[in-house]
Amino acid sequence: MEKRTIEIMDTTLRDGEQTSGVSFMPHEKLMIARALLQNLNVDRIEVASARVSEGEKEAVKSICKWASQTGRIDRVEVLGFVDKEASVDWIQEAGCRHMNLLCKGSRRHCEGQLKKTLKQHISDIKDTLEYATSKGVAVNVYLEDWSNGMKDSPEYVFEMMDELKDTNIERFMLPDTLGVLNPLDLISFVRKMVKRYPTLRFDFHAHNDYDLAISNVLAAVMAGCQGIHTSVNGMGERAGNAPLASVQAILKDQFHAHTHIDESRLNEVSRLVESYSGIAIPPNQPIVGENVFTQVAGVHADGDNKAGLYQNDLIPERFGRKREYALGKNSGKANILRNLEELGLELTPEQTKRVTERIIELGDKKEQVTQEDLPFIVSDVLKHDTPEDHVKLLSYVVTTAYGLKPLASLRLEINGQNYEESAYGDGQFDAFVRAIRHIYKNKLERRFPWLTNYTVTIPPGGRTDAFVQTVITWNWDDRIIRTRGLDADQTEAAIKATIKMLNLIEQDF
Repeated sequence: MEKRTIEIMDTTLRDGEQTSGVSFMPHEKLMIARALLQNLNVDRIEVASARVSEGEKEAVKSICKWASQTGRIDRVEVLGFVDKEASVDWIQEAGCRHMNLLCKGSRRHCEGQLKKTLKQHISDIKDTLEYATSKGVAVNVYLEDWSNGMKDSPEYVFEMMDELKDTNIERFMLPDTLGVLNPLDLISFVRKMVKRYPTLRFDFHAHNDYDLAISNVLAAVMAGCQGIHTSVNGMGERAGNAPLASVQAILKDQFHAHTHIDESRLNEVSRLVESYSGIAIPPNQPIVGENVFTQVAGVHADGDNKAGLYQNDLIPERFGRKREYALGKNSGKANILRNLEELGLELTPEQTKRVTERIIELGDKKEQVTQEDLPFIVSDVLKHDTPEDHVKLLSYVVTTAYGLKPLASLRLEINGQNYEESAYGDGQFDAFVRAIRHIYKNKLERRFPWLTNYTVTIPPGGRTDAFVQTVITWNWDDRIIRTRGLDADQTEAAIKATIKMLNLIEQDF
């Protein structure tokens, strides 16, 4: 049986930007659009709403200019309104050729918001369609609040469809605008649409208010929809839209459908949107969450070692990631062995047992144990004759004053040799790192890692005396090193994480 091809339209840059507190800069919109069309190979993207602002028009212009130059302009769409000329002109002036026309898909919305009858609304829609056609703008139609329309006024929906089915509308897009549908109702409603209008093309647009967006996506495809709307990381108004990564996985694995998405770029694009939006990806978010490919229980690692017993079709390498095995109080010997193997460390069974006991002890204190910590734990437990620390911070002082740049002065011991240095910086930690970098570059004539990410967290409760955990990600010879520091002072926590990193890279010399 031939696989069905499902079209993906991503609306991160339009509906996704309606996430509370999110507003993309024009250059950010362009970078996300390029990532979606060029890297991920999404079929279509919806990039804005017409008539929002001149700044929004400039953003759309830049996207359409790039899309035109690369042969992708027919995959760019803008939301427009039933206003005859205004939206069409705005969209055409921005260089776009496709409008997604927002029509009222329920009697309640038509009469309650527009204060018009269905016949009046259809007349207005046809006027806008006629004008768009005269300007060379192709049209898809959103039936806004279609879900409630099918629940409360299906005769309204069908009368509208009967009036529009013979026009040049390319796609009829069925939104669950308020996220009220469940999969059983959705299958029934979509089947009615498909049976009544078998030659028309339907998209489904889910909202996640009841946490049913992904289930409803699968139901819509099963019932006959040919296109699905998504957003990166599930961004969108209220509870958001159907997450692109999850939609891709469920269509491929559960429905055995074909899409044009390059799965290996999903994680990369999710991180890009996370960075520009400022909305953190939950650690347990399927496919792209930090923890979803991390096995915590030791019995799971043991099963994976023996026969891949705790793995499913969501292999992390599909999505440009890799499986990890957590270290903590639930760790078993199998987890420890997996991490030791990745680090190239070999221990006897007795040594492994002692390291495991130490990690469990740390886990009971709620301390996070990372793979980067493992060599230090091994050294501590086995009491090697060689010093544990190749790099020691002997002393330091960091000063800051209003109107002056912070200054850091420090004394560092590296493999038994003492070095002193001072430096100014844009912040206390920046000054500290600059001073160390001067030592490595000017006195040791060695390279220094690039800092690629820096996050700070505190325990729930918001107390001012809470411990601060600083997690710093470094790039060293194309290898990612992530180190943590814990202290009551944020700068001190960052300094501890930095010294950990220096000891790790010292092993390479």
